[in-house]
Amino acid sequence: MKIVVAGGTGCVGARLAEILRRQGHEVRIAARASGVDVITHQGLNEVMVGAEVVVDVLNSPSFDDAPAMAFFQTSSRNLLEAASAEGVRHYLALSIVGCERLQGSGYFRAKLAQENLVRDGGVPYSILRATQFFEFLDRVVDDGLDGDVIRLAPARVQFIAAEDVAAALADIVDRAPANDTLEVAGPDPFRLDDLVQRFMTARQDERPVVAEPTALYFGTSLGDETLIADGNPRFGHTEFDLWLKRANKSAD
Repeated sequence: MKIVVAGGTGCVGARLAEILRRQGHEVRIAARASGVDVITHQGLNEVMVGAEVVVDVLNSPSFDDAPAMAFFQTSSRNLLEAASAEGVRHYLALSIVGCERLQGSGYFRAKLAQENLVRDGGVPYSILRATQFFEFLDRVVDDGLDGDVIRLAPARVQFIAAEDVAAALADIVDRAPANDTLEVAGPDPFRLDDLVQRFMTARQDERPVVAEPTALYFGTSLGDETLIADGNPRFGHTEFDLWLKRANKSAD
């Protein structure tokens, strides 16, 4: 099967492309590194020729409100237009668990806008919402940093390994379009401050992590259900300690 992976050089995209190739699919990468710019349309029609499935795992280079909205709206419109013209039978987009509950953040508003474009794009689709990635923890630390203290809401979270998200996407690729939203979450619940404390301890970073209920998460408030999957999600299998061991080994 011919599959276009938009963002196929990123954290999830590179892992997904590797899985799909191992499965025998013909994978084409839509990314600037491969000569495709989904914003300017450069190379987009060419990479789409003969494609049966498109997987959009692109991420905005900016978390700021206006640039994120512009990126997700433009990239999604361009990809959907090209997919529709080519007769793509399945458009699979990666989104974020809880994005509709995080509307105090422009980035999460942009992700919700992207979902709406996919639903209304005229191409059979599936949307996979994933919980936050373990690989994202460095950014969480930076976002919570207040001087030498990291202030985080003690809200429940279900962080997941990027490789488990890629595996879930690869599984959905082989299925009929759901024309609906699916979810994937990490195998274990944590309190955000506890998870980050374990992450910091493993890195021998002695900066204290302080639980502060009013602390914002990328500009928006968190409750116990904000970042938790709804209904009956599928679950990743990589536990935090295993992910941490692998991450530390690859860093050595």
